[in-house]
Amino acid sequence: MFEPLQPIYSVAGIREIEDQVLAHAEPSLMERAGRAAAEEAFRLIMDRTGPVLIACGPGNNGGDGFVMARRLLQAKRSVQVAFAGDPETLPPDAKIALEAWRDAGGEILTELPSPPTGGWSLVADALFGIGLQRPVEGRYARWIEALNAQEVPRMAVDVPSGLDADTGRILGTAFRATHTLTFMALKAGLLTLNGPDQAGAVIVRSLDITPANHRAADGHVIQPGQFRNHLKPRLFNTHKGTYGHVGVIGGAPGMTGAALLAGRAALKLGAGRVFVGLIDQHAPLVDTGQPELILRPSDLILEQASVLAVGPGLGRSTMAISLLDRAIGSRLPLVLDADGLNLLAIEPGLHSKVLARTGPTVLTPHPAEAGRLLGTSVTAVQSDRVKSAQTLAARYNALVVLKGCGSILATPDGRWFINTTGHAGMATAGMGDVLTGLVASLLAQGWPPEEALVAAVHLHGAAADRLAREGIGPIGLTAGEVAEASRGVFNGWVIQATHGH
Repeated sequence: MFEPLQPIYSVAGIREIEDQVLAHAEPSLMERAGRAAAEEAFRLIMDRTGPVLIACGPGNNGGDGFVMARRLLQAKRSVQVAFAGDPETLPPDAKIALEAWRDAGGEILTELPSPPTGGWSLVADALFGIGLQRPVEGRYARWIEALNAQEVPRMAVDVPSGLDADTGRILGTAFRATHTLTFMALKAGLLTLNGPDQAGAVIVRSLDITPANHRAADGHVIQPGQFRNHLKPRLFNTHKGTYGHVGVIGGAPGMTGAALLAGRAALKLGAGRVFVGLIDQHAPLVDTGQPELILRPSDLILEQASVLAVGPGLGRSTMAISLLDRAIGSRLPLVLDADGLNLLAIEPGLHSKVLARTGPTVLTPHPAEAGRLLGTSVTAVQSDRVKSAQTLAARYNALVVLKGCGSILATPDGRWFINTTGHAGMATAGMGDVLTGLVASLLAQGWPPEEALVAAVHLHGAAADRLAREGIGPIGLTAGEVAEASRGVFNGWVIQATHGH
């Protein structure tokens, strides 16, 4: 559970490493990649008897496919290779791989064949590699659509063709893999935006290369090892004041539930006391579902909390603006979400006040909120989620989590992480409010801001994953259930960290 952080490399980073090792790589990188692909194919087709179909493209990714095909053929598997390209224009290594395939007795088809009786045992995509920048169209698009229609294991070699390896954008059309074998290291595009839907299960093969020996990673995948040192059992001789006081400000008319969800999440994760300041003047005086929450007038929360979470159900009233302004002006750790972010984007002067803060600031936008903060569109934000999160973190001198498929965490100094826990069942109202409460709770308990955000985001998804394994979701999962489950997952982490597992 507490493995070292998994590195993520950009396409430029992978190319830089390749340039350093190509001259003395023996066997060649293409030979290693094709061999690894064949080995993974054997694992996938172990109990399947039909032939393998490999679609090869006009570059080095196609060369990987030719090596894969030769290895499978030499192991007595039936293989058919369709090549969409000109042998004369192949890169040198790919041309050698094609000749070796032919020398081994392999044949080349210029069109995808019809499925055999009984179907393929596997279809493999070796059309385009990590460097694709243009939309996939015409013949290649038709091939990809035909491959996607095969209801058999579908394996992508390095990255699914048509998927931008850096951003997860689909370029025209993209191969939809059940399994992706990627080389040397993970790429961000496999983990965020459309990547998880297109890549399926991702397996990394190093090709006997240690990327860190050649270049620092661009980013990392969040893992509990990143915050293990803060997963400690509590001392007996403590009291509620030891674990901080979270103040949640929000709950305008019709939106009190958002603030209560954030407060409940903060309480479930161990904050000593949680105050909830509801703007709605007709709000209840007690949360009957969680009576431990202390409901107070919102202006009093600013005086009683040690950490502030502003935004869940906040609204955009004059009072909301005033409360946000005062919270930003405080020295307390501050988590901004929902309308706290929307007001920050539109109210003059708040940006400069955030930059002048002495306490830590955490922003938790979804793509639409990020677009407002950056003065751009959701499409622009999503076109490069890593860059968008980094820009936000630098612009507001804040820790940022850009929520969504493969949430991106960015720090003001440019570092970034991708979270891989969670699932589509979390696409429901209130999930962001729960995350806000989890972050605030860890901050109240004295966690360093970066570790608090990283742990809360990872925990948020891990709790949803546990519930899905137990049959609670993904469809119909509620935010309140995730808040409840977070407590059990977190305590499990503490036990594992304490006992060295």
